[in-house]
Amino acid sequence: MKRRLAREIALQSLYQIDMNEVSPETAIETSLEEARSDNEAELEIGSGEVAGSLYLSDLVVGTIRQKERIDETLSVYLTGWKVDRLSKVDRQILRLAAYEMLFTNEVPPKVVVNEAIELAKRFGSDESGKFVNGVLGKLIKELDQIKSSFEASR
Repeated sequence: MKRRLAREIALQSLYQIDMNEVSPETAIETSLEEARSDNEAELEIGSGEVAGSLYLSDLVVGTIRQKERIDETLSVYLTGWKVDRLSKVDRQILRLAAYEMLFTNEVPPKVVVNEAIELAKRFGSDESGKFVNGVLGKLIKELDQIKSSFEASR
């Protein structure tokens, strides 16, 4: 499974968790089943799917575990908005991207931002791509400083 697809499934899983209050495991499994029926060629069983599934699981579980810190961080960059007032899709995209930038080192931050913008264009409103770009663009400028403050507070 490619990372782009893993992010898409992670977004759908986070959305399900938010809407239906299901466990991360249930949401991931449901989203994976839907993706398998829609994208059979990309989800063939093999080492790629296992690695992709681990990445997917890390994205979902990690985002949920770090939700409070992520929301606190995002609130600084949401000029005129509160995290809980965002559309459910935009909120989950921002949380997912923030988790990936702040708590993992697997993907360069600029790539994470670009992927988040693409998710917003695909699943959000007409303005979601610009909105997500604006918020994450501000966050990325201070990323090293934010990460340092997280490490100092451990």
